[in-house]
Formats: sequence, C-alpha cells, structure tokens
Amino acid sequence: MFRRGLAAAVLVFAGAVVASLPSAEAHDDKGPIVIGHRGASAYRPEHTLAAYELAARMGADFVEPDLVSTKDGQLVARHENEIGGTTDVSTRTQFKDRQKTKVIDGTPITGWFTEDFTLAELKTLRAKERIPAIRPRNTLYDGRFEVPTLQEVVDLTRRLSRELHREIGIYPETKHPTYFQSIGLALEPKLVNVLNRNGLNHRGAKVYVQSFEVANLKQLNKVLRVPIVQLINASGAPYDFVAGGDKRTYSDMVTPAGLKEIATYADGIGATKDRIIPRDAAGFLQQPTTLVQDAHKARLVVHAWTFRNENSFLPADFRSSTDPAAYGRAFEEYDLFFKQGIDGLFADNPDTAIEAEVKR
Repeated sequence: MFRRGLAAAVLVFAGAVVASLPSAEAHDDKGPIVIGHRGASAYRPEHTLAAYELAARMGADFVEPDLVSTKDGQLVARHENEIGGTTDVSTRTQFKDRQKTKVIDGTPITGWFTEDFTLAELKTLRAKERIPAIRPRNTLYDGRFEVPTLQEVVDLTRRLSRELHREIGIYPETKHPTYFQSIGLALEPKLVNVLNRNGLNHRGAKVYVQSFEVANLKQLNKVLRVPIVQLINASGAPYDFVAGGDKRTYSDMVTPAGLKEIATYADGIGATKDRIIPRDAAGFLQQPTTLVQDAHKARLVVHAWTFRNENSFLPADFRSSTDPAAYGRAFEEYDLFFKQGIDGLFADNPDTAIEAEVKR
C-alpha cells in the first residue's frame, strides 16, 4: 500500500545508536506496512509525541494513537482511560481526590481516569513508562513528555511527512467506545470531526480506524471514507456484544462466515498473533491457522499485533534466555509471520520490523 522511501541513515539518541535504517532501494513497495505500536514504545514511553516521532524516523508507515476522552470532550492518546500506570498523576496531591473505582467493560478498576480531568489539567501531568520491569531504560524519560491530543499527533505526522519526504499515516483506535458513549463522551463524532477538519476523510488519506467493538465501526463506516479495521482478540468478545446480550465471540468472528460479515462494514482485521499462529500452554508455537487466507478470501487485509523483541513477549521457541527483559530471536518470529502472508503489523520496535522486512 504505502511504503517508506528512506536514505541510508543512522539514528542517534541520547548518545547511543538506536537504529540503522536501510536504503530506499532495499524496500519492497508492496511489502507489509509497519505500524509504530503506540509509537516506538520499546524506546520511549508509549503514546507520547517523542514515541511517535521516533517511530516515524525509524521508518514506520503509520503511528498508532489509542484514543480516550477528557472531561471536556477532547481526544487524547493513552493506552487506557485509567492513567495511574502511564502518568505521574498518583504523585500529584492536588488530584488525590480524583482516584476512583469504576467498572470499565465489566471489570472494576481503581485509579485515575481521563474523563475526570479537563485537557488543561491533563496537560499538567507527565507520561511515564508503563512496564518499567521490562523496559527499564525507558524510565530515563519519565516526566519529560505531555499527554498528547489527537490533533497534536496529526500535526506531528504532517511536520515529519514534510521533513522526511514521505507520508506518515495515523492509525487511531477508539478505546472502550460503549463505556464512553454511556457517559456522554462518545469518541466517534470527535474523531470524525478531527479527520474532516484536517482533510483526512477521503479515500486517499493515509489513515486506518480500528476498534475491538463492532457497533461503532458500523456507525463510522457510514461517515468515513478511510479504511476500517476490526480488531480481533485472542479470547472473549466485543464488549458491545456482551453489553447487548449478543452471544457471538471473537472466535465466531474469525470463521469464514464471521469474516464475510466483517467485510460488510470493514476493510480489514487487526488480529492478535495467536489467532494466526497459536501457542500451547507452555508458550510454544503450534500449527498456523487459515485465518490469513480466509480473511483474504473475504477481501479483508490482515494486520497482526503485537511484535516485540523482549523474551517475555516472544513465543518460547524464540526466547534467548529466562530473562524476560532480554531480547530474543525476534527476526525468526517476523520471518514466520511474513510467510503467512500478513499485510501489515504493529511493532513496538519499528526498526526491527523494517530490518526483518527488508532482509527477507
């Protein structure tokens, strides 16, 4: 679809070489797209402008902001609406009384939630590394970056597109849409407004819109001209199905009949890797499923998630040691999934994904 056009370069951050980028000639213009998962989140705290910028500079085709709402209806990029684990809010005494327990998609969660803060209040917070035990080096950047708005992500990609002489796309996900609709802060109208305002709601725009739920994607399909992607988890069901009493699960959705239904409102699926190549109870890979082929028969693209280099995330087949934070044999995992015919992938390490793609 879209491809990187990169001159050979070496990126240097904080005095250390982060990535060596391949030359433009090495790229296959028809190869799988690389989506910077929450930015280059293996190297910077996720969902920060720094993480998104690094992903783009490493060669990612798209950056992926997860979208939640503020109290005053602004869309911001956070992995979840609970921000105790991704910001320094717990250290701010002025917000101590904002800590609450809420039921989000059927699960009680205690913490601080974006919908209880205005954008101005959120802007006083600073991001921090979500999984410091696995990515201790990222903690160096704790406290340096703000919570960005969707508009700021769009502005960043436009600036970088001009600077890098290639278009950087956005791949937003609406998080917990049923919940946000229930509290009067629906995400979808605000997302459509941002896309329209920035001239990004047209067939040629470098945008995908994704969600784990279904009803909101059907709603968006009526007003968006950009591709829509149905996310597929390893287990469970879309929460709007659960809330509405629909007994279908994600397993039902990946059958040939289920994929045919998805194709009536979406252009692709974002499938967890385990749906493509399952793992056994010990974490070892089993035989691939026919999901990629079945989806292609339904005229759906397949974007797989999430590719990460650390042992704790890799199949047991490709782990280098028992150290969960150490890098394993990630290139072997990439090679295996490329052979399945995937059309794109979400990567925390975009540089590794591109190196794997170029050398295959």
